[in-house]
This record gives sequence, C-alpha cells and structure tokens, in this order.
Amino acid sequence: MTVHFRNPGREKRKPAFSIRQLVLFFGLVAIILCAVGLTLKLIVRAVEERPAAAVAVVAVLVVASAGLGSARRRRAAGRLADGLSDLTHHAAGTSAVEQVRTPAPGSEGAEAPGTFEADDLAAMDPAGFEQAVAALCERDGCRDVQVVGGAGDLGADVIATTPDGRRVVMQCKRYGPMNKVGSQELQRFGGTCFAVHEASVAAVVTTGEFTQPAAEYAEQCGIRCFDHQSLVAWTDGSGPAPWEAEPAPTSAVPGPGQGAEDGIAGS
Repeated sequence: MTVHFRNPGREKRKPAFSIRQLVLFFGLVAIILCAVGLTLKLIVRAVEERPAAAVAVVAVLVVASAGLGSARRRRAAGRLADGLSDLTHHAAGTSAVEQVRTPAPGSEGAEAPGTFEADDLAAMDPAGFEQAVAALCERDGCRDVQVVGGAGDLGADVIATTPDGRRVVMQCKRYGPMNKVGSQELQRFGGTCFAVHEASVAAVVTTGEFTQPAAEYAEQCGIRCFDHQSLVAWTDGSGPAPWEAEPAPTSAVPGPGQGAEDGIAGS
C-alpha cells in the first residue's frame, strides 16, 4: 500500500522590524515631496511672470502627446522620403558625371574652365584629369575641344584646334609622384599622333615626370613634354600652353637604367 505524504516545508519567518529601513523610506518620501513641491512652485512662478511661455509649453506637451500615436507612421514616411531623396540625388549625380565626361563643345552643360586649382590635378582620376586638360584648352582660346580618351583612342585623349588654327593632339597621364612616363609610352603615342591623328602639335601632359630616354625620344620626334612643373605653370597662367612651348622636354628625370630600358610608369 502506497502512502502519500507531504514533506514538511520550512516555516515562513516574518521579516523582522527594521527601524533603519523605515527611516530610509520616509526620508525618500520626504525628498520626493520636496522636489515635487519645489517644481510646482517654480512652475507657478514662471506662469505668473511669463504666462505666454507657459501656454507655449503646455501646447508643446499637448502636441507631443498627440503625436506619440502616429510616431511609427511618421518614421515610415520619413524613411520613404529619405529613400526617394537619395534616389533623386543619385540620379542627379550620375547625370552630372556623364555630362562632365562627355561634354558637348560650346554647350551650356560643359564644365566651365578654371574651376580647379593646380594642386587639384594630382588628386583627380584619369577621366577627371582629361576633362581638366580640355578645360585649360578652352580657357586659352582653343576651339573644337574634344575629350576622346578611352578604349581604342590610339593614344589621343584630348584633341583641339589652337587659336592660330593648328590641330593639337594631347595624351594625358595622371601619375603619382613616384611614377614616370617612359619611352615605350612616348613611342606608342609617337606612332599615332602624327600619322593617324594628323596632329600639327603633339604633346604629352602628365602630373608626374618623364624618364631621360622618354624625353630624348620626344625631342627627336618633336613631341612636347609637359611634366608636373610645366602643367602647374600652365594652370596658373605663369607658363605657356603645350602648343606654345618649344618641342623639347621641360625637365627630364633620368630613369633607372638609362639606355635600352627605362622606368615604366603605372596607370
């Protein structure tokens, strides 16, 4: 026979009376009452001195309370508005980039020349640098300025007609301070600038420098070499444009191992 029984539980002990806890409780209550009373007193004084401000505060509280119920709807609408705004800005930015990269000569949407400084050239990307060189040509009176750089350009990045009617073909090399334009790049450009593009004036413009073999080849072929120093002078107006300069290197820098090989620059 199974007999069920209850385990004797522990007797519940009543908490002992503590005077310390009682004093702390009443002290806390007194502090809260004093704070509430002081706040009410300040509010009454503010209402007496500035009733208009008190009415404005009450109105703000009412509006805030009424707006709590529609907070989620407002947040959703705000997110939708932000999304539409970002989409609009992205579309506008893309359109602006396309206008800068493919400006129509003489059109109102073309980039205005002279909107950059000489120090900005090295920070541009290759496409932006080509646009800057084209803007300098327009600034100095060239006509029919075209940015033709890209796949299959056969070495030509900017083509224009000088103020005196000559056809100038330029290759733009946006390089860093440690890179140099080598002779192989000059040879590729020299093989197309006159024969293919029918240039009257051929120039290589770079934010870097030229190796000695590259400068020597350019001098032999009549290609104008515009390094960083010459480019800054052209931009600032203190130096000649490429079609005004002599067909000789401005400040050639010897590359590692002059002669048959020279330093090949980066992209």
